[in-house]
Amino acid sequence: MDRRNDAMQLAADLDTPAVTIDLSKLQKNIARAQRLVSEAGKLNRPHIKTHKIPDIAAMQVKAGATGITCQKLGEAEVFIDAGVTDDILITFNIVGAAKTRRLVDLARRVKRLAVVADNETVLQGLSEAARGSGVDLPVLIECDGGFGRNGVQTPDAALDLARLADRLPGLVFEGLAVYPNNALNTKPFFSRAIELFKGAGVPLPVLSGGGTAALLTLADYPMMTEHRAGTYAYNDVMTVESGAATWDDCAMHVRATVVSRPTEDRAIIDAGSKVLTREQYFVKGFGRIVEYPEAAIANLSEEHGMVDLSASPRKPEVGEVISIIPNHCCVVSNMVDEVYGLRNGAVEVVWPVAARGKVR
Repeated sequence: MDRRNDAMQLAADLDTPAVTIDLSKLQKNIARAQRLVSEAGKLNRPHIKTHKIPDIAAMQVKAGATGITCQKLGEAEVFIDAGVTDDILITFNIVGAAKTRRLVDLARRVKRLAVVADNETVLQGLSEAARGSGVDLPVLIECDGGFGRNGVQTPDAALDLARLADRLPGLVFEGLAVYPNNALNTKPFFSRAIELFKGAGVPLPVLSGGGTAALLTLADYPMMTEHRAGTYAYNDVMTVESGAATWDDCAMHVRATVVSRPTEDRAIIDAGSKVLTREQYFVKGFGRIVEYPEAAIANLSEEHGMVDLSASPRKPEVGEVISIIPNHCCVVSNMVDEVYGLRNGAVEVVWPVAARGKVR
């Protein structure tokens, strides 16, 4: 549940480090992504791992999302408890009796709780849990389109697993899933898979793609029936560098205080790896300072951020508060207890990050 701000609090008065969300940008980002997916003739199934906040997921559903995507059972439990939607897809292999029992218990509480699988062991475990439980679990076979993570490696392997899922009691094969859409081999993989499945007489009602950057290339993947993107709600350095957003689209900022200026060209801030994350992927540094874009967050320890000011014509003073766009907003969400929703420089709402730490 959110905490509305009864006594007006200004963003400038927040203690640091503090994670803030520009509500106008958040709403605009949600509307834009929904429009792009709808115009492409697909269903929108946003991934809640970016924000982990039921109220934001409710905004996405109200904007037109068909349901939500969760990565872990713990996230699904939080969002089902909140009553956000009765249509959830969990995009992670669920392994072991303890987890499959939890899955079946959750499936009894919603209209549709679908899962992915990319191997026989996972399918057998899902079937054992579902048998005799009174629920049928919808299953998508996860495919590796070239990202090099989970997923069957060939369309033939996808068909083999689909046939197994169809035979196993308690399971209902629904289709295929991939992340991201624009991985190297996605299009040839899915084109061949559609041909194989059609020849085998196996329907493919769901073809689920994903990725925020892939929102810009939905027209290139006409075979996909739904799209799963998460980062677009907030956006971050990586989405800007990928061309999927602009700096003005970044709703999440980390407010941090300059606590030291050991040299002319170095500042120390009170946000380190426990807030900003050391994730870099394909970008440089550890976040973009809004007020000093020429400065570079060059390194992080747990509580310290080391800022290189050598290229910045202006330099912050000790005690100054700066705003940072993080490299990867999803990780930042999982490291704080709450975020502050801002409108016109004032705190409008304080949202607990309800699914923070739900990694099981």
